[in-house]
Amino acid sequence: MPPKPKVTRDDIVQAAFELIRSQGHEALNARTLAEALGCSTQPLLYWFASMDEIRRETYRAADAFHTGFITGGIEQADDPLLALGINYVRFGHEEPHLFRFLFQTDGLGAQDVGALLGNPDLGPMLGLVAQEAGISEDDARTVFLSLFIAAHGYASLLAYNAISFDEELVSMALTSAYMGAIAQLGEKES
Repeated sequence: MPPKPKVTRDDIVQAAFELIRSQGHEALNARTLAEALGCSTQPLLYWFASMDEIRRETYRAADAFHTGFITGGIEQADDPLLALGINYVRFGHEEPHLFRFLFQTDGLGAQDVGALLGNPDLGPMLGLVAQEAGISEDDARTVFLSLFIAAHGYASLLAYNAISFDEELVSMALTSAYMGAIAQLGEKES
């Protein structure tokens, strides 16, 4: 019977995730990953066909972490949509390397804003926006897009340390984006 592998597929993805989280996606290569795992590069190639495959799996792990981060606690918030936006911005501040890996590399592939807004996982949030604002789900997409652009801009600036995190200022900016988008919908209907 062959010996049981000491390094598993999950170990490799977790080590790659932690490497990106602490040093950035640019630091991820076979040598640095093997060093982090305390092994040779052989186990990497045993479990994965290439470094690109490791990056894809690590991207999935980072995306799942991001989703948990931004949705954590929003059910108890007075304004779940605002809480989601603030958590998104906070993620850019607290996890800048992961933010850049997820949103400022080609990990999103050819996904455009239309594909983002068509993501089925967004359905519950769009329903919440529609319900809170008393608007259709199509209009909720427009409102959500305004909020997403404002939150993403703030988070991007924070991920590059261009500004400091001020939750009150972020809250005011996101509220203004929301109210502006709602007001614009009202003007469109008049």
